[in-house]
Amino acid sequence: MEKKYNSSWHSLILSLFFVVAAFGGGFYLGQGDSAPRSLAQNIQKVSETEEAFNFNIYWETWGALKEKYFDKNKLNDRDIFYGSLRGLVEAAEDPYTVFMTPEETKEFNEDMSGVFEGIGAEVGMRDETITIIAPLAGMPAEKAGLKAGDKVYAIDGESALGLSVDQAVKKIRGPKETSVTLTVIRDGETKTREITIERGLIIIESVKTELRSDGIMVITVSNFNDDTELLFKKAVADTINNKAKGLILDLRNNPGGYLDTAILMASEWIEEGPVLLEQNAAGRSQEYGAEGLARLDGFPTVVLINGGSASASEIVAGALRDYHKATLVGEPTFGKGSVQQIEDLSDGSSLKVTVATWMTPDGDYINEKGLEPDELVELTNEDFEAERDPQFTRALEILKKK
Repeated sequence: MEKKYNSSWHSLILSLFFVVAAFGGGFYLGQGDSAPRSLAQNIQKVSETEEAFNFNIYWETWGALKEKYFDKNKLNDRDIFYGSLRGLVEAAEDPYTVFMTPEETKEFNEDMSGVFEGIGAEVGMRDETITIIAPLAGMPAEKAGLKAGDKVYAIDGESALGLSVDQAVKKIRGPKETSVTLTVIRDGETKTREITIERGLIIIESVKTELRSDGIMVITVSNFNDDTELLFKKAVADTINNKAKGLILDLRNNPGGYLDTAILMASEWIEEGPVLLEQNAAGRSQEYGAEGLARLDGFPTVVLINGGSASASEIVAGALRDYHKATLVGEPTFGKGSVQQIEDLSDGSSLKVTVATWMTPDGDYINEKGLEPDELVELTNEDFEAERDPQFTRALEILKKK
């Protein structure tokens, strides 16, 4: 079954698959400078509305590159082929539609399992600039002082301007016990700052719980990964069994993940009705209805959000807002209103492709604008450095009044 994703961070390593199908098996690697011709003999017309094109141009370019490029040791057929797929996908001009080589697909699957090496931060593209979406709690990036919204202008002294998310992530990631220096500009500031981060082994449990002495249960969800559904079900059971007086769902700096997990999470509050509305390329709409037991329906709930809350996090927060099941506290969310689907390809590579846009149950498009909190509470640089959390404090005040 194909998995659907709703995550900003999965833009990090990805480009397309049906070039292989279009070439119809006429593509063979390792045959020297001459490109295969069996497929590129005729002019193909893609649709009635598009201009005809000549596939021979592809092979002409291939041959010229192999023949003329001065550093022939740098080129091999495999890299040229995968590079052409990346270029094909970039024509969509969508940072979330990307091609992954077999190696990148393996890294992607490791990320979703919650075990990998790196700095522990999710990276995306905003205003054509590499941006930190979410430094993960307790990970090297957060410990070094990296914050959601930091714009990355250089990596190890080399400009990051013009890099794709894929290229930036490759430069930032690396083996544990090695370091990377990011030159960033923080929101509200004009001067750059350099942050050096020692990479580590990143092992993430996506759900953590804390039952406070005042009876408030705090559930922090850092991603919507492979382990999230099971861990969240346990967190809900703990909340009920401990007869918690209220609940804080902390989705700050949560960049998203599996769409079905987001639906199941929201369904713990919503008994029936749509959790989100999805619209595909043909303009057809589909409702995704509540699927859970609504075990938390009636629990006083506050959801914490910020600029690092994206996609699947926004689905949950938006649904709880629209059904009046929770109060949203914090700052506006990231604003990713599209859904991606993974296509596994025969050589171990894969395509992550945007297949739809989505709206909250009330029909609110959040793409590029995000969700506004019910109560705007900023967490400033001064708060961060003094280890104060006014957003969490406000959430406690709201629950104690209820």
